[in-house]
Amino acid sequence: MMRHCNHARRRHTTATATAAALLALALPGCTAAPDDARAPTPAGTAGGTGSAAVPAASEPSAAAAPAPTPSYALSSAPQTVPAVREHVPARGPGWRPAADARVVVPAADRAALADEGRLLAGELRMQFTDSAAARSGDVELALGAQGSGAPESYTMTVQDGRVRITGPDEAGVFYGTRTLKQEVARTGSAPEGTVRDGPAHAQRGLNLDIARKNFTPGWIEDRLRQMADLKLNQLGLHFSDDQAFRIESDTHPEIVSTPHLTKAEVRRITALAARLHIAVVPEIDSPGHLGAVLRVYPELQLRDAQGKAVKGAVDISNPASARLVDELLREYLPLFPGTAWHLGADEYQALVYRDPQASFPQLARAARERFGPSAKVQDLATGWLNDRAAVVRPAGRVPKAWNDGFFAGGVVKPAADIQAEYWTGREIGARPPLPYLEEGRKVVNLNDEYLYYVLGEPNNFTYPTGQRIYEEWTPLVLRGSTPVPARYAPQILGARFAVWCDLAGAQTQEQVAAGIRLPLAALAQKVWDARPPQQDWASFKALVDRL
Repeated sequence: MMRHCNHARRRHTTATATAAALLALALPGCTAAPDDARAPTPAGTAGGTGSAAVPAASEPSAAAAPAPTPSYALSSAPQTVPAVREHVPARGPGWRPAADARVVVPAADRAALADEGRLLAGELRMQFTDSAAARSGDVELALGAQGSGAPESYTMTVQDGRVRITGPDEAGVFYGTRTLKQEVARTGSAPEGTVRDGPAHAQRGLNLDIARKNFTPGWIEDRLRQMADLKLNQLGLHFSDDQAFRIESDTHPEIVSTPHLTKAEVRRITALAARLHIAVVPEIDSPGHLGAVLRVYPELQLRDAQGKAVKGAVDISNPASARLVDELLREYLPLFPGTAWHLGADEYQALVYRDPQASFPQLARAARERFGPSAKVQDLATGWLNDRAAVVRPAGRVPKAWNDGFFAGGVVKPAADIQAEYWTGREIGARPPLPYLEEGRKVVNLNDEYLYYVLGEPNNFTYPTGQRIYEEWTPLVLRGSTPVPARYAPQILGARFAVWCDLAGAQTQEQVAAGIRLPLAALAQKVWDARPPQQDWASFKALVDRL
């Protein structure tokens, strides 16, 4: 953008002891700088605007040198993680925080955006106001008209010495502030021009196993802040397993392990998550992975025909098993205000047996009594999943379950609204991805080939560095390394990177944080933008390290 210089009158005075003062007025000309000029010439240098020499009284007045006008190269896109999807360049000085600059939220948007404004102001060390109009040097946050863009999208315009971030919802405006924060952290400024940005997938996040390893509240809160800067919006909390039950309970305090999260700590975590536009998805895994509960209630233990206990599995033919799990679900529903609820359903070991009907006659009998003479044990397990979904659904929760909890060919079908969290094709009951998609089921990608960080690296798992996620994986790659056809992309809701603590002592929580930093950034890039990344891995890693 070219700016016209203002003609300025400069007054020059000479005087002698015996003569009257002579005033000479000089009018310097206005000259446009060449197109490749990057910045105005500093004052006091050749061609600058320093004080002109005073001409002798007997000499003609000399014209002052012309003052150059700033001219700027076209701006470059901000360099952020994830990368912005569109930047319209412009010529101009861009924007940088100044001592008197403010983050401004219009009064009409105060209730919606004050939290976002205060957070950004604190991060950039600026003032905040929601009772004044924006002026030059400010950052303005505002909601756009309803329907003005896709959910979570935003527009960031840098022009005339100010920044304006708008979006159709609070999350979109918040993500615009993350872009500004990262670019200011990288360069100290934001480039002239317009960013138009938004996510390719609705669910983007981290899954954390806090059952097998205790993570402190502060550590979890730090992960939330890290996720927010990466524009991730979902934290899965797997807090019940064979090893431990990690959240305080009022209905069944006897099953709670030490250490654990108190309900007050969970409320602080979910409150921070909400301010950062992250949904916390709780998971009480059942009917398997309930060893911590069974230590207290051994009468609910599933046993085979020979009386042998089946690890972690409750007897789903016993109504007391359902009553206990449902009491826990109803207790925790108010504690987690998000919209999704994970029911688990994976690795129910009764179905690992060659002939479940013969090995577990009590389950086979219960299946026939409830679902008819052709029903099998897998139908009883599917009925269990549907019953638990019926507990959380009236509270406005969307149920989720691991993909190996969905069985084909039975007389009972999993409810159509249960989202399949696809992690494996190897477990009993698991199928390749296409059958789930072909029946119209919505799927979330947790491909264990790429997205699993398993402590101790058992069962041939290795700690991912993020490079394979960045270079090979996409949300279409649900199993192994082969993508499903692109026509199924609308059914793939997104992906989460998962930390599983099989060998809990293998790493400290600080080591876990360091280990997942790059993989989480790589995932963030791939779920935000469906296109191949423009940077190579080395450049992307360097950017993550810098930010």
